Amino acid sequence: MSHLLDQLRFFNRKQNEFSDGHGETRKESRDWENVYRSRWQYDKIVRSTHGVNCTGSCSWKIYVKNGLITWETQQTDYPRTRNDLPNHEPRGCPRGASYSWYIYSANRLKYPKIRKPLLKLWREARQTLAPVEAWASIVEDKAKADSYKSKRGMGGFIRSNWEEVNEIIAASNVYTIKQYGPDRIVGFSPIPAMSMVSYAAGSRYLSLIGGVCLSFYDWYCDLPPASPMVWGEQTDVPESADWYNSNYIIAWGSNVPQTRTPDAHFFTEVRYKGTKTVAITPDYSEVAKLTDLWLNPKQGTDAALAQAFNHVIFKEFHLDKPSAYFTDYAKRFTDLPVLVMLKPMTGFAPGAGYQPDRFLRASDLTGNLGQDNNPEWKTIALDESGELVSPQGSIGYRWGEKGKWNILAKEGGEGRAIDLKLSLIGDDVAEVAFPYFAGEVQEHFQHVAGEAVQYRRVPVHNVTLADGSVAKVATVFDLSAANLAIDRGLGGHNVAKDYDDASVPGTPAWQEAITGVSREKAIQIAREFADNADKTKGRSMIIVGAAMNHWYHMDMNYRGLINMLMLCGCVGQTGGGWAHYVGQEKLRPQCGWLPLAFGLDWNRPPRQMNGTSFFYGHSSQWRHEKMSMHDVLSPLADKSQFPEHALDYNIRAERAGWLPSAPQLNTNPLHICREAAAAGMTPKDYVVKSWQDGSLRFACEQPDSPVNFPRNMFIWRSNLLGSSGKGHEYMLKYLLGTKNGVMNEDIGHSTECKPTEAEWVEDGAIGKLDLVTTLDFRMSSTCVYSDIVLPTATWYEKDDMNTSDMHPFIHPLSAAIDPAWESRSDWEIYKGIAKAFSAMSVGHLGVEQDLVTVPLMHDSVGELAQPFGGTDWKSARVAPVPGKNAPNIAVVERDYPNIYKQFSSLGPMLEKLGNGGKGINWNTDEEVEFLGELNHHENDAGISHGRPKIDTAIDAAEVILSLAPETNGKVALKAWAALSEFTGIDHSHLAISKAHEAIRFRDIQAQPRKIISSPTWSGLEDEHVSYNAGYTNVHENIPWRTITGRQQFYQDHPWMQAFGEQLMSYRPPVNTKTIEGVKGKRSNGETEIVLNWITPHQKWGIHSTYSDNLLMLTLSRGGPIVWLSEIDAKRAGIEDNDWIECFNVNGALTARAVVSQRVKEGMVMMYHAQERIVNVPGSETTKTRGGHHNSVTRVVLKPTHMIGGYAQQAYGFNYYGTVGCNRDEFVVVRKMAKVDWLDGSTGDDLPRPLPTDIEEN
Repeated sequence: MSHLLDQLRFFNRKQNEFSDGHGETRKESRDWENVYRSRWQYDKIVRSTHGVNCTGSCSWKIYVKNGLITWETQQTDYPRTRNDLPNHEPRGCPRGASYSWYIYSANRLKYPKIRKPLLKLWREARQTLAPVEAWASIVEDKAKADSYKSKRGMGGFIRSNWEEVNEIIAASNVYTIKQYGPDRIVGFSPIPAMSMVSYAAGSRYLSLIGGVCLSFYDWYCDLPPASPMVWGEQTDVPESADWYNSNYIIAWGSNVPQTRTPDAHFFTEVRYKGTKTVAITPDYSEVAKLTDLWLNPKQGTDAALAQAFNHVIFKEFHLDKPSAYFTDYAKRFTDLPVLVMLKPMTGFAPGAGYQPDRFLRASDLTGNLGQDNNPEWKTIALDESGELVSPQGSIGYRWGEKGKWNILAKEGGEGRAIDLKLSLIGDDVAEVAFPYFAGEVQEHFQHVAGEAVQYRRVPVHNVTLADGSVAKVATVFDLSAANLAIDRGLGGHNVAKDYDDASVPGTPAWQEAITGVSREKAIQIAREFADNADKTKGRSMIIVGAAMNHWYHMDMNYRGLINMLMLCGCVGQTGGGWAHYVGQEKLRPQCGWLPLAFGLDWNRPPRQMNGTSFFYGHSSQWRHEKMSMHDVLSPLADKSQFPEHALDYNIRAERAGWLPSAPQLNTNPLHICREAAAAGMTPKDYVVKSWQDGSLRFACEQPDSPVNFPRNMFIWRSNLLGSSGKGHEYMLKYLLGTKNGVMNEDIGHSTECKPTEAEWVEDGAIGKLDLVTTLDFRMSSTCVYSDIVLPTATWYEKDDMNTSDMHPFIHPLSAAIDPAWESRSDWEIYKGIAKAFSAMSVGHLGVEQDLVTVPLMHDSVGELAQPFGGTDWKSARVAPVPGKNAPNIAVVERDYPNIYKQFSSLGPMLEKLGNGGKGINWNTDEEVEFLGELNHHENDAGISHGRPKIDTAIDAAEVILSLAPETNGKVALKAWAALSEFTGIDHSHLAISKAHEAIRFRDIQAQPRKIISSPTWSGLEDEHVSYNAGYTNVHENIPWRTITGRQQFYQDHPWMQAFGEQLMSYRPPVNTKTIEGVKGKRSNGETEIVLNWITPHQKWGIHSTYSDNLLMLTLSRGGPIVWLSEIDAKRAGIEDNDWIECFNVNGALTARAVVSQRVKEGMVMMYHAQERIVNVPGSETTKTRGGHHNSVTRVVLKPTHMIGGYAQQAYGFNYYGTVGCNRDEFVVVRKMAKVDWLDGSTGDDLPRPLPTDIEEN
């Protein structure tokens, strides 16, 4: 019956009464309710997660109705970890709950797109030319190339189709390989853990053709070099549940509830157990609300506070009343008892004293102290008996012998038990020099006056060396005490009278002058932290985010807090240690993923490059380097031995094999192999000869030469240009060749020094990249600047896998629906490109020999290349020896017409060479056979015939799961057995209970699955302990992968000495010299102030994802915002919500002001990362559209991050290398006089559908 008739019968609807007349039954239609009922009906629920770099890795229910995704809610079926812990669930945040908005939004990429000027050139060329020749006709004509490169970032996309875009991409790749070499094709994608199959799709294609995968962890500035320095491990961390096991937590630079939202409940719940929590952050951030105490040091001065904490802990718990637990831990698990040689001061008056040198080695002693294998790499300590011993576990025991690479308290000769001396006090004493950096006057940071070189008395021991000479040695313990200026009754100067003595570095009073934190609070926190650790055997924890890692001297910040943890015996103990959370770094099934991702099943080694050095060089940021490295050298260093320009250090590091190179050399690597064959020489001998006669040079020595440009770039799963691109405007100018906001003259027009190792060209090359291809599901800033944009499936439209640092589970991404419109998954996209490339290679590329240069790698014998440091062969004026003072040289066979067959099948290298990771290896025959049965065998004729298929993304996921010890119990047993051969200890008990467990993709779709313990990681997945990094080191006596095999307070490489960083000390932020060129010179009539530029993670987005999402924009302010203090705002005449401009010589950005009491005076914050494509007006200084947070930054390299071939300081992809820091930067802030939206004459133009015809306007 109709609703209208119901209304007409209003008075006779009643049928019966009930409840004494309080209720009645009626006869009427209820169909109108269906709209409400059906709103929450659905056809199915599918489990998926979000492949965003947030570390949440949350399990979500995706609701599908009529073939459309309608909404998502949190899953609540996580397995319990332990009965005494709160649940991991519910996991999620408002950002994740808004994701489905993207799928059908206007921001969604629906079709392949090509930049109009390029497509016009392409279609014209294709009328008469074959694809490769057509591409050559465009890029070899400068006018044609400039015509489309200059339009990047200015719209003008044309809808294309998959066949056409694949043809252009394949043609450009084939042309580039043929003309310049495969190492001119590069790809950037971050954080494989967030969608590991999608990452592997692009990296597999690149690796098979010989292209270059760029690292991301260092480029993002999430990689703390202090972690490899101290542990030989890159940021292995506890799961969030382990917070609940802690009794004292400091949240230092980590805004837990805002950036670790799904895990923040553990932080609040543990307080109900009585755990004390402390927040250390310069602004009143979200985490400060959840803690018992808030310390707010001035930004950039955290190392000074940490130094004072260490001063108190060391003095009270190691010297005045030594903790028995701390002492035992220090002897067994740290380098505090290891001996360091002292050398007489050079460049000072004779007899001026000594300075710390390198570790004493067995090779320094008579008869190598009985050690014939790698004696140069075996460090020495003094036993309590007074005998010099070589403790087991140093890196010399790792390679070339079996069974002694462990940290049992034994010496490496006869294996007898030892008890090492921490201190030599009571023996001789020497005056030892320590550098002091905080005495320099700073414009924006407080200094404390003091001599640049400070002498303190240190207990020493005299040792007779193999050559008969006598050397003075000291323990790291005694050097550390002196470095902290603790008075031990030895007399002399520069030691603290008490905690109130502000005249010497390290005291609570000294840090108060620098940080603003009261000395009383510093003393209180240090005592409480250490006292708790003493009583609980290490259950004190520091949760840290990447905030402190974004400063130039990040190492000092991190080593400061790590030293606290080591002094208190917290690392490797349940509820203790270093909980460092940044990006979603923990790719748990790593060893199963590596062969798939880098094509190791078909050929080895792959090409990999550290991203920061790549972008510093190829976006020509080095041409604008105003900072001299002499400004950061130690006052003890001989400056004549060190160049001034940062690029010189990087070039030397590449030539030495310390860092990788991309492109490698100034000649096509395919041509090098041909030339070597023609000369009747091996490629290795030919390259060595050519290096020596100068006919071959490293590409980095000629960065502006066209033969050395990167030519093609793939970007996927990343917003490189809209989020992480430090020096954004330089990238627009030099890499892309388009409109930019650079206001910085290059060093050719100023007095700064030019590099001596690189050829200088007066006009820097502009527009180096011929083709930029981006895969994304939304129109990001990077897409706007690309030439080809490919629509990829969203996280609810593809099959993939996801793991996190924060919990031990492995999650699926699942295709709840097919990819919408014409989008495809990353796996299918790269499979299509590989197919087009293979077909196009015929007639241009065949089976080719490709020369690959490989750095001296960590976790390989290459980390023993340079026992006492050294430099590259060219600087040392000696012959190059690959693998020693130059990169290793390998020849890889590329079968270009068969790239597609290789991409889509599992290659034979796994049976030939096995699989492994982190220095160990095992047989994989059984797993390969199983994958053939599971994924089926390839039936087509050719090189892949009979091989296991990897046709679909699920096939790829099964490869990872089958090969990884974390997801296959049989492989875990093999991996632990392989490690046992090195350590001489049976570790099988760690995985024996999981021997028959094998996780399949369908398993994780049913429920999140906890991974299996493996030697890839230093914690345990156990029913009795939560995952905690370093646990197996402490409890299984597995060495850390450092020179001593122990956690290291001391770093002894010659470059670490030269830069004054053997031991931790506060170093003030550096002056990047970016203000003087613009302040007061581009006035708009408003007051200008200078503030420190800080870019923390935001509340309404994860990096740039969600920052263009309507729901999140609605919850925030609808566009870019910058936070500043009320005091600074008043100085500049700025009120809340005013439009302001922030700028320096690097570029400019425009945003609204948020004026707040929670922001510290002297700093300004723009949350990372707000897209420059949403509500951004024009800049008054650059006269172009305002930029984003990285428009005012520029990469500044630190030479100590380039060290290689030296134990833990050896290159590994995303393990060690230069880091893209940006927080030492300052900006001019002022109110905008005029807001110009740059919308043309009327600003009333309506958006139109994407054109499909080139001739459309």
